[in-house]
Amino acid sequence: MVKQTAGHDKLGEFAPEFARLNDDVLFGEVWSREDKLCLKMRSVVTISALIGKGIVDSSLKYHLMTAKKNGVTKQEMAEILTHIAFYAGWPNAWAAFNMAKEVYEDDRDSKEEHGGFFGLGNPNVAYAQYFIGNSYLNPLTKPGESSIFIANVTFEPGCRNNWHIHHASKDGGQILICVDGEGWYQEEGKEARSLKPGDVVVIPANVKHWHGAKKNSWFSHLALEVPGENTSNEWCEPVTDEEYDKL
Repeated sequence: MVKQTAGHDKLGEFAPEFARLNDDVLFGEVWSREDKLCLKMRSVVTISALIGKGIVDSSLKYHLMTAKKNGVTKQEMAEILTHIAFYAGWPNAWAAFNMAKEVYEDDRDSKEEHGGFFGLGNPNVAYAQYFIGNSYLNPLTKPGESSIFIANVTFEPGCRNNWHIHHASKDGGQILICVDGEGWYQEEGKEARSLKPGDVVVIPANVKHWHGAKKNSWFSHLALEVPGENTSNEWCEPVTDEEYDKL
C-alpha cells in the first residue's frame, strides 16, 4: 500500500498522536496485514461499517475509490450497496449510491475496444483475489479439448497479478504472447521487462514472477500453460504499490 499521510498532513500539529494512530497504525499496520485479509475484503468491510453508521461524507468517497482500486467491480459495488440498504437504511444507501456512481463513472467507457483481436472476455472473478485491480479472461480453448490451455487475459491500467510460481517436476511453466497495450513482466531478483504487442515471454517452471498492465495502459496477453509433470500453481504476496510505482 501507498504510505498514508492524511493524518499528519491535516492534523499533525493539532493532534499528532491521532495523526500517528491514523497513518502509522490503522493504515500502516492494520490495512497492511494482507496475509490475514486481502485489501479487497478490507475495503468491503470498511464501506459497510461507514454506511452502517450513516457516514456518507468524503471519507466514504475515499474508501469507495480505494475499493475500486482494490478490485471491487462496478457490478459488485452495486450489489454490496443494495445488500447494505436492508441493514443500514434506504437513505444511507441512496447517498452511497450517488457517490459510487461518481467513482465508477469512467467504467461507462466501452471495454469492447480492449482485449485486442481475441476479445475482452468476462471479469476474472475466479482469480480476483490474486489481482490488484480488475482483470478479464477470455478462454480460447475448452478444458479437456487439448493438453494446452490458452486464454486471453486483459488487465485494466495499473492492474497486476500477485507474485506466483508455476511448479513442475519436469517441463511445465507458461508462455505469454502480448497482443494489445503495454505491460510489465518481472522475475524475482531481476529487473522488470517492458512488454508491447508481439513480445513473447517464456516463463520457466518454478520461477517466482508477476505480470500486469502499465499505469496508464490497458494490456492483454495470451497465456499458454505448458504441459508438465506434477504441475501446480502457487499464489504468493501481492506486488506492492511501492514496488510497482518504481517501474
